[in-house]
Amino acid sequence: MLDLAGHLHEWIEEGRDFAVATVVAVGGSAPRPPGAALAVSADGTAVGSVSGGCVEGAVYDLCLQALQDGETRVERFGYSDEDAFAVGLTCGGTIDIMVTPYGADGAAPVAALSAAVHGEPVALARVVHGPAGLLGRAVLVRPDGTHEGSLGGHPDLDRTAIAQAHALLDTGRTGTVEVSEDGSHCPGGLTLLVESAVPAPRMIVFGAIDFAAALVRAGKFLGYHVTVCDARPVFATRVRFPEADEIVVDWPHLYLRRTDTDARTVLCVLTHDAKFDIPLLTEALRLPVAYVGAMGSRRTHEDRNRRLREAGVSERELARLRSPIGLDLGARTPEETALSIAAEIVATRHGGTGRPLTGSDTPIHPRERAAGPLPQPV
Repeated sequence: MLDLAGHLHEWIEEGRDFAVATVVAVGGSAPRPPGAALAVSADGTAVGSVSGGCVEGAVYDLCLQALQDGETRVERFGYSDEDAFAVGLTCGGTIDIMVTPYGADGAAPVAALSAAVHGEPVALARVVHGPAGLLGRAVLVRPDGTHEGSLGGHPDLDRTAIAQAHALLDTGRTGTVEVSEDGSHCPGGLTLLVESAVPAPRMIVFGAIDFAAALVRAGKFLGYHVTVCDARPVFATRVRFPEADEIVVDWPHLYLRRTDTDARTVLCVLTHDAKFDIPLLTEALRLPVAYVGAMGSRRTHEDRNRRLREAGVSERELARLRSPIGLDLGARTPEETALSIAAEIVATRHGGTGRPLTGSDTPIHPRERAAGPLPQPV
């Protein structure tokens, strides 16, 4: 739902009634992850998507029904073996959809939408499976631990929901959490959907070259806040990088040392010059970022690794380096090279193999692979 914050906040300000259908659980090869949403206003306007087209019509009707009767409900959609054109997912998976009329779940979602549209980090935890009296109840959590709203029920339930939401907000993740009605972490009775809205992740591109210009465009397309950094002012200009969010003229390692990064940040080193690469990568490989890649031939890669070892970089740190950068697409042009780098970043982010789907027996959607446990509160 928070992905639609711009539209929904506008509807709220206009005083329009609407209902939101949110994916709250998936099984098999479902096309959209938990948190994906379709919203329908009272005048019939629709924004968003819950299935990529498979069941949009049926979900649209459920939203209109919710606007009429004011009830929150959960419906399951799956593949129809008898009639592929019936309401169902022809991809073979299942999705559970929670449909909630605006206002039925209190003020917390309204506050969450307002925070998200103004770029403030926030998490919204909602009961998506459990007793009818709790279904759709929500609590909003901010990074500083403050919160709004309540799930009702046992007093410890709110404390558990807030802790789980805070843990997911720290990593910018959206996911479901199984808890008991008394708030214990043992699964049993309640499922919470926690949606996180956080500022765009950062992509920092070091080296103001033609390949960087193409990578900036790819990074913006993928939703990154893109910074270009180069020590040479003649190359690091707005004219050369009109689509970059920031252009920094500084020695790369000095800039990296003072700028903010987090577990979602990707660092792309295209400087291809040892005097820049070695001090920069020595810093980068010790940061808890999502991706560190460096451009260069295999000969450059071997020489760079030798220099990094001499600079004190450990084998464990060196193993994090993606070099030569990008997937093997046979790329030649800056645009093709940017595509290969972007593809590797996506594969790294979601646990993809980077291999062709043709002839592969691995699940198409990465969330079907083992993704590890959700972070637990500390």
